[in-house]
Amino acid sequence: MTKEMFVQISDCKLYAKLVGENKGRPTIVMDAGYGDTSKAWDSVITDISMLSDVLIYDRAGLGKSESSSNSRTSQEMVRELHELLNQANIIPPYILVGHSFGGVNTRLYATKYQSEICGLVLVDSTPEDYREIFLPTMPQEFQQAYNKQFVYEGNYDEFMESLKQVKESRKMLDVPLIVLSAGKKAHYSKESQGLWNEMQKEILEISSNGEFVIAENSTHYIQNDEPEVVVSAIKRLIDNT
Repeated sequence: MTKEMFVQISDCKLYAKLVGENKGRPTIVMDAGYGDTSKAWDSVITDISMLSDVLIYDRAGLGKSESSSNSRTSQEMVRELHELLNQANIIPPYILVGHSFGGVNTRLYATKYQSEICGLVLVDSTPEDYREIFLPTMPQEFQQAYNKQFVYEGNYDEFMESLKQVKESRKMLDVPLIVLSAGKKAHYSKESQGLWNEMQKEILEISSNGEFVIAENSTHYIQNDEPEVVVSAIKRLIDNT
């Protein structure tokens, strides 16, 4: 089953696609990285849809979705996703899968709507202390390139506000969590790679039931470099629900 839809939420229409055969299992809801559309999941969606229904979508202002007049922070994006799921009649519980900045959103969603969530997979997601701890350790040219990328959805300040939001709302989650860390980041020194893996592992502290996996041969897009790692993580959560 594949169902494409344009769902009216408070101030815009969001594009979403539902794929799969539910089989009475939780729906898998996937949130892509900063500036990415739902196509970021193309490499894994067929395999994941064999496990259960999968919902992918374009955040406001990206892909086929209309722009929103609301600020582009995680808090707003989470509210919009919640409204999308309600309007599209996608019944909880959900397993949330977030890549990069999408991991910030899914963490905030799991905190805010904990009763709707039965699992969380974070795919090389942005750590909440990225600016304070990680970014200063990188070369100046890396930092400049990083700062200049924020032109696709939220600006730099809104992105950093999102990290602050997820940090301030942080609390222990009573849901299974799998953290996937890219083990072969582009332009990272051995020290930077080690720090990155360490900061990814620290995210496990938000759950009483966490598992940490390093995708040894993956750059930032683990779903493209080692799709089986992402599929396997979701399968483990599905099998345990």
